[in-house]
Amino acid sequence: MTHSYLSHLECSGCGKQYPHNQIHTFCPFCQSPLLSLYDLKRARQNVDREEITRRKKGMWRWHELLPVLKEENQIFLGEGDTALLSLPRLQKELGLSNLFVKDESSNPTGSFKARGLAAAVSKAKELGVEKVIIPTAGNAGGAMAAYAARAGLRAHIFMPKDTPFANIEESRMAGAEVILIDGIISDAAGMAGEMARAEGWFDVSTFKEPYRVEGKKVMGYELAEEFDWQLPDVILYPTGGGTGLVGMWKAFAELEALGWLEKTKRPRMVSVQADGCAPVVKAFQKGATFCDFWTNAHTLASGLRVPKSFADHLILQNIYDSDGTAIAVSDESILEAQKQLASMEGIFAAPEGAATLSALKELIKQDWVHPEERIVLFNTGSGLKYLDYKS
Repeated sequence: MTHSYLSHLECSGCGKQYPHNQIHTFCPFCQSPLLSLYDLKRARQNVDREEITRRKKGMWRWHELLPVLKEENQIFLGEGDTALLSLPRLQKELGLSNLFVKDESSNPTGSFKARGLAAAVSKAKELGVEKVIIPTAGNAGGAMAAYAARAGLRAHIFMPKDTPFANIEESRMAGAEVILIDGIISDAAGMAGEMARAEGWFDVSTFKEPYRVEGKKVMGYELAEEFDWQLPDVILYPTGGGTGLVGMWKAFAELEALGWLEKTKRPRMVSVQADGCAPVVKAFQKGATFCDFWTNAHTLASGLRVPKSFADHLILQNIYDSDGTAIAVSDESILEAQKQLASMEGIFAAPEGAATLSALKELIKQDWVHPEERIVLFNTGSGLKYLDYKS
């Protein structure tokens, strides 16, 4: 039985193809992200969606559509199959009838980053990588450290000095070497890239390897399954590097090709950013295909403090293709939404997740969403990891 229908890697920019059994980062010709492509025709003939539903819960039950070729190389800490929760009190207050949150805080290390790093570290192990490196605003570093520890790989992490303490400590506890730097994630990325090139570390930065997005795309599979193989009307997603937004859009295309969707209408994708760092919003408003670097980036939502995503063209294309939008919200409104989610629905969301509720309120004012639409907010992590901001 085929464990994975991975076929090859393909550049998202120039279309050049690469073999999947070799170590790759991004396209050396056009410097665009590489994406994993699958033999979906064979998968459609041999994989039953109902069989996947019956399997033991967790991200790897979708293994035929993930890039790891052998089960023994899958690193599993319980990631995936997070709760999709209705928000009855909030939807009543907002005048909506079908409001949900996909709560990623129950993932290992407390955030959605576990999904992508589970896939990336597992594939790195399968390809013979022995040491991995990452720049991070926080949660990705903790996730990489945990999965590297589980896989027996060495881990090196560059973080801004003002990264939430929980992220720093969990990374160190997992055995990673943590370097705290002056600046923000773009500065950390430069240092990590330099060390990776100089010392042969494998860089698992966002979209600078092909596999983190594969773990994140499973959020899209889960949504389809949870909604009886239909998709919501609107998804609001907090966007820093954009791996989840791009991954879910990829998942929806794969599900359609597999013939697993009862209805093929896809959601309108909403990219949510902070007004102190909103490169996607600015580019979207101009109708651009790439983002400009955002100078003096600042926001308390550390995961949104990304001045320019390496996959900005993919993020923007997915928004345009979905008839979606991009919206920026203030830190003050994020904190207000965070308190509202906790006090009305019992969900202590990360600031990034709370930003989606703040954005939804603005979209309601603009009549961009309709009361009867099925709307999904994404809470990307636990508010408990950001207690620094509460002190």
